Amino acid sequence: MNIFETVLENYQVRKTKKQKNEFIELVNSCAKLNGYTCRTEKGLFGAENIIVGDTEKAKVVYTAHYDTCVRLPFPNFITPKKFSIYLMFQLAITLCISVFIGIFIGTAIYAAELVFGSVPAVISPLIGLLFFLVFFVIFYAGPANKHTANDNTSGVVTLLEIMEKMPEDRRENAAFIFFDLEESGLFGSAGYSSKHKNEKKDKLIVNFDCVSDGNHILFVLRKGAVKDRALLEKYFGSNEDFDVEILDKGVFYPSDQANFNRGVGVAALKYSKKLNTLYMDRIHTSKDVIFDEKNIEFLSDGAALMASEM
Repeated sequence: MNIFETVLENYQVRKTKKQKNEFIELVNSCAKLNGYTCRTEKGLFGAENIIVGDTEKAKVVYTAHYDTCVRLPFPNFITPKKFSIYLMFQLAITLCISVFIGIFIGTAIYAAELVFGSVPAVISPLIGLLFFLVFFVIFYAGPANKHTANDNTSGVVTLLEIMEKMPEDRRENAAFIFFDLEESGLFGSAGYSSKHKNEKKDKLIVNFDCVSDGNHILFVLRKGAVKDRALLEKYFGSNEDFDVEILDKGVFYPSDQANFNRGVGVAALKYSKKLNTLYMDRIHTSKDVIFDEKNIEFLSDGAALMASEM
């Protein structure tokens, strides 16, 4: 099997300690096969980042988060060029959850009063706290989403492909980091950046997150990466298959590049005529099954060539 099939069939869920260790072994094997060193580094809240190559000497560091989110009944809907739509969606979800919690608490108190006649005032906040804990478990420690083709199996496969395509005599130009605990709050990359101040400030970090569902490829530049616009345009230009945008203003994308001054976030999106904007859906649900190999080939080819010629 090629690396696409191997990861999709055997390593698509990376949430438990055992699953993560198995994936670390796979990355270690791929790294050694392609002439790279591989190590792990502990981070915040038990994050275990996988580091391939020499990040200090490398001219560019390619990254992707490898942890798996929990399975949710609704997708994470992202509109990078229209923050207002994204915010309204998040507020709508929050409102629905709040109403549901309120109904649950009210029903629980009413039922208790029917059974016991009256209940102490402290019961209400205790029920609310219990329900909050249940929701916390569901959203952060619940069952893993078994379908992670786009988020973020696509990103880790892209890194493994770049690793394989790097010419032997130019390997030291590129290094790779597979971040842990992105889904919990970017903890893997935050811990790494706090330990590696020079890389946080000066190193070109290109982060691939959700790159296999959509033919609109968006590069989101942090302030320090604006100077790299021409370099990115050279190796990732639009073609008959992909519309590429490289933006630093009026756009956002919530992922690990946010923890690096010279960070670049890369995502694949679709276009909505109704909303007149680019969007991402399906992720965090059982519908996250779209894995377009053309996307991975386009990005890995460009990234390998860029690193080789830097």
